[in-house]
Amino acid sequence: MKICSLYGAGFYYIPGTDTCLKIGGWIRQYLGVGSNGNLTNGPLGTGSVNTRASNNGWTWKTRGYITADARTQTEFGTVRGYVDVGGSTQGSAGNSAFNSNRGFIQWAGFTFGVTQSFYDIYSMPAISYFGGMINPTSDTGDGGQTVTAYTMQFGNGFSASISAEAPRTTTVFNTGSGLGAAGAVTGALTQSAISVRYPDILGNLRIDQAWGSAQIMGGVHDASGLYYGATTATGGPGYATGWFGGAGFKINLPMLAKGDYIGAQFNYAVGATGYVDDGASSGTIAVPAAGGSYAQYNGGAGGNVGFGVVSDGVYGVIGGAGTSVQLTTTWGIGAGLEHFWTPHWQTSVYGTYMSSRYSATANALLCAAEAGTLAANAGLTVAAGCNNNWNYYTVGTRTQFDIDSQTYIGVDVIYTKLDQNQPGVLFTSSSGTQPLAARTLSDQSAWIAEFRMHRNFYP
Repeated sequence: MKICSLYGAGFYYIPGTDTCLKIGGWIRQYLGVGSNGNLTNGPLGTGSVNTRASNNGWTWKTRGYITADARTQTEFGTVRGYVDVGGSTQGSAGNSAFNSNRGFIQWAGFTFGVTQSFYDIYSMPAISYFGGMINPTSDTGDGGQTVTAYTMQFGNGFSASISAEAPRTTTVFNTGSGLGAAGAVTGALTQSAISVRYPDILGNLRIDQAWGSAQIMGGVHDASGLYYGATTATGGPGYATGWFGGAGFKINLPMLAKGDYIGAQFNYAVGATGYVDDGASSGTIAVPAAGGSYAQYNGGAGGNVGFGVVSDGVYGVIGGAGTSVQLTTTWGIGAGLEHFWTPHWQTSVYGTYMSSRYSATANALLCAAEAGTLAANAGLTVAAGCNNNWNYYTVGTRTQFDIDSQTYIGVDVIYTKLDQNQPGVLFTSSSGTQPLAARTLSDQSAWIAEFRMHRNFYP
């Protein structure tokens, strides 16, 4: 095969064509400790249970991908096609999944397909083995995002992009159509987002130079709800548009050591929680059985549980009058530093923080729904001062030994905490082997660690 030097090392001409192809890939094994048996969603995922019946010890996972990068010169510029395919096995050989998190075409500034969102600049997987599991982060670098985008290059490293992207999962909760003046609930707290009317529209302004990169970005997101009841006859809350914005940077620090850098990204969203925590606003919430996308049970009978309701918005009927969608306000920041002690040893330190806030109307709707569920299930009531606002943060450090330029081995340790504001509400709940018993709401925290062995392979 003939070497193709147009695009760097590793490319060869496909015989009989003028297309250059590079084949690569990687394979790794994860060993997790304290991750509640899950190396995908993190330690405080929905319904996480901290008992000896759940796997809070070792968790195994192996993951690998094959990549293909094909490029051709045309009279209209370079046409590039890129794809990776692979999968993972967690726990046992029978528990496997196959997927592709990259598959895109680039030409003349356009990008079509699945790649990293044009909103992102700070890469969590680059600084932590847990990557997208470390909430909050808006980074889609691992899983990818479906995009249709155009990037204009202005020279000297300046660029601007506009992108129509698959919506980051929208969760709009209907607290029920039976909320009367006394707050009695006849409906359930259910996911009730409208069908997708338009993609998320976003843009960025970016600079890439020898000192590093920086970007500002923002866009809009459909956060509309369906109906107050089960049919169109009950009416609905009308359309609602969420919005989001952020800024981020990566600054190289060669004065400390070759390869050192510091990076951060700040995100603010109203009705677009996925842009503060990608993937968090998904699924439904059973109050009080699961409690939310961040839930943790501790102990047996008489134990405690913490939860945070994750949503883009909340609506319902109070005193016979329907509300509009009350958009949820969230903001978050992630930051990290990478330092090379020697060419073979490197350490990162990092942290994230997220805050979720509900309006007075949204909080009243949620509290009424929670109170109604408690009354129906256990004859209990929500304590005075019911407050659905919550915060979530993580701090961590990862150290690895680079065996060669393609192979490393290392350990990542993280402390993570859910800071919820409910005033010690008592209710009955059960999950798996958890007995049906009264529990107390309280903050939850966890220590987790991951060992990793990783190998890239290129031509």
